[in-house]
Amino acid sequence: MKRFGIAVALSSLACVALAQEKPLAPPEGAKPLFELAARGVQVYVCEEKDKTYAWVFQEPAATLFDAEGQEVGTHSKGPKWTLSDGSSVTGELVSKQASPQQGAVPWLLLDVKSHEGAGRLADAAYILRVNTRGGAEPDDGCEESQKGETVRIRYSASYKFFGK
Repeated sequence: MKRFGIAVALSSLACVALAQEKPLAPPEGAKPLFELAARGVQVYVCEEKDKTYAWVFQEPAATLFDAEGQEVGTHSKGPKWTLSDGSSVTGELVSKQASPQQGAVPWLLLDVKSHEGAGRLADAAYILRVNTRGGAEPDDGCEESQKGETVRIRYSASYKFFGK
């Protein structure tokens, strides 16, 4: 009987854990527009934080590619996505979850908070960052002698754009 009780308890814990790991997704009814691949770096700077020093995220710097591998834009601080057709959007974090890939930046869901231009990004309302590889801050912290130094960690990701 004790084994049964333990099995039920473990099963319940597993269900709770799975519920918390619900995949990121835009709101129901959001329409997929297109997907772009990003390759570049995540930039971190050594800053004082809570009386110690740590690598603090500053900005992404990546090139965006379409499904055919053609360069179509950039991803930069904001976070901002700018396409060669003159359109751009700035996003705002809605939620995130850890990447299943060790040493990778998290997967993100973002709301588009501003638009510029009339190109492909004009109808974008949500951005989903998935399939991340690399880009996480260095495992070894930084120290006072490194204050102000930057590190650039290579990363890649898929950015999926959705409309309403």
